[in-house]
Amino acid sequence: MKMNVRPIKTEADYDWALKEIARYFDVQPKPGTAEGDRFDVLATLIEAYEEKRWPIDPPDPVDAIRFRMEQAGFGQADLATLLGSRSRAFGNYAAQAFFDNGAGAEVA
Repeated sequence: MKMNVRPIKTEADYDWALKEIARYFDVQPKPGTAEGDRFDVLATLIEAYEEKRWPIDPPDPVDAIRFRMEQAGFGQADLATLLGSRSRAFGNYAAQAFFDNGAGAEVA
């Protein structure tokens, strides 16, 4: 069986690849088969195109931790507990500096 795939260079190519791979979503092909290989190649091509066309920069580490803490309902007092004490967290600038994007924060 000939594998009908091509590089994704344009939006039209991308749309074609999305339509081609969509048929595998309900019933994924078995790995190691020609259809399984085609699925893998299409997925790889689509991923590479998306990463190049719409890159996503990694988040700022402090912002990522702050976001996760907010999602979990944690606050600075919880960070103080993690660091060992409120005085260590707040008195020695660790938590505040952390929440000010690391300005002067050094936790020993």
